[in-house]
Amino acid sequence: MVAAANPLATQTGVDILRKGGSAVDAAVAIQAVLGLVEPQSSGLGGGSFMVYYDAKTHKVTAYDGREKAPMGATKRLFVDDSGKPLPFFDAVLGGISTGVPGAIAMLDMAHHDHGKLPWADLFKPAEKLASDGFIVSPRLAGMIRLKQAPQPSAPDAKRYFTKADGTPYAAGDRLKNPAYASTLQRIGKFGASGLLTGPIAQDIVNRVHEGPRPSTLTLADLAAYRPTKQSALCEPFLTYVVCTPQAPSGGPGLQIALGVLNQTDIAKRGPDDAKAWFEFGQASRLAYADRDRYIGDPAFVKVPVKGLLDPAYLKKRAALIGEKAGPITFGMPEGAPDVGPDATAEPGGTSHFVIVDAQGNVVSMTTTVESIFGSGRMVDGFFLNNQLTDFSFSPNDKDGTPAANAPAPGKRPRSSMAPAIVLTPGGKFVAAAGSPGGSSIQAYNLKVLVALLGWKMSPQAAVSLPNLVARGDRYSADPFPEPIMQALAARDMPLSTARGENSGLQAIIVKNGGYEGGADPRREGTARGF
Repeated sequence: MVAAANPLATQTGVDILRKGGSAVDAAVAIQAVLGLVEPQSSGLGGGSFMVYYDAKTHKVTAYDGREKAPMGATKRLFVDDSGKPLPFFDAVLGGISTGVPGAIAMLDMAHHDHGKLPWADLFKPAEKLASDGFIVSPRLAGMIRLKQAPQPSAPDAKRYFTKADGTPYAAGDRLKNPAYASTLQRIGKFGASGLLTGPIAQDIVNRVHEGPRPSTLTLADLAAYRPTKQSALCEPFLTYVVCTPQAPSGGPGLQIALGVLNQTDIAKRGPDDAKAWFEFGQASRLAYADRDRYIGDPAFVKVPVKGLLDPAYLKKRAALIGEKAGPITFGMPEGAPDVGPDATAEPGGTSHFVIVDAQGNVVSMTTTVESIFGSGRMVDGFFLNNQLTDFSFSPNDKDGTPAANAPAPGKRPRSSMAPAIVLTPGGKFVAAAGSPGGSSIQAYNLKVLVALLGWKMSPQAAVSLPNLVARGDRYSADPFPEPIMQALAARDMPLSTARGENSGLQAIIVKNGGYEGGADPRREGTARGF
């Protein structure tokens, strides 16, 4: 089964599985298609986190394809000459926003470990779509016309999305991208080095060195990039084990929230119970407070994951939930370093997919170019990421204490991406889920895991539930039934529905010896199996 954010990507994944391909084979092909048909969300120029379940060993491996800052970056990357943080979109559109892309290198590593079909063959479906043209979807057409962000109007994006008659592409139009097909052919022939070395790498460096705000990125930065893999971060939730990537991903933040909810009675309640959503919102606030304070790249800063997930600490944090939503701040877990406050902005330009192959191996992968169309800059048919704007724009507190997520040479910015795989305590696969959505990913994934595992909802019902994102004193949400909204307001948790949060949840569960999937109705995703 495959659940992905675009029907063309879902079908491609199913076709690969039908040919005997592995879950990782399907992931490579799906990413190649998504980068073409959903370029506002992910692509060859972006990064990714993946968790992989091996059906034979029952082990979950976390693959990290997060972008890295160039070695010429400094902690003042997003600070102007007067010492003030740059306006967000000034930074996004600058060459300085682009990190070394890691998604393809990560998939190359995973394919060496778990691939069955030839690497080059996995890019052929996307090559054909790029050469013959694909039908522009309503969602892509809406992004092309979006006025709230500057990237669709940036020169490269405007050139790509404008027809010969001077009008923008609309839903139902056929869009061709021969440059993308050529890039895929090179990657298919040379692997990740086809992207990170040679002419494409030179094109990336040339483009980000152009103004405004040129980058220090070099060919050496690109050639030196290496993805990583390690055991996933696996923690108990209810009667299950939830596995996510390690820091700097959003995995630890999601695990904190699950650990807090483990101390409540939320599983005995349900989606129609206002108290359940109050507990959900309070757990979210507690987890965001700790995540925002402490999570960064563990290669550069001390991240107290063990202390944050200690049952005694989680119990202490859960005791703060109370009956009303009062002030909440970060806690002091064992091993907590002295770090300053965070000033990171995370818009949503991301995608997620889940795959189960015939052998029972599972991929849950979140992939991104960061903001909508990344930096708005293109080379060789694909958009470049603006991932470095995931660093804190203010690198230090007033007293000089550095933020955990401050920029540094070669550092990976903190991410909210938290693809999840759920097992029984004995190691059998139960479910896989994840979502895009910027910093709201943590809340979206928390919702679907509570709904699937606690409330025993079907995948489609779980992903379709209203979203509630509680962070600090902000409570943004989809419209909830009026009784729930009134009950939450009475608990000092008034929901703001003026701007609905945008999730793109995908989920698959084991059911009756087979699989059942669900795709978020807020996007264009589909779930298909055979």
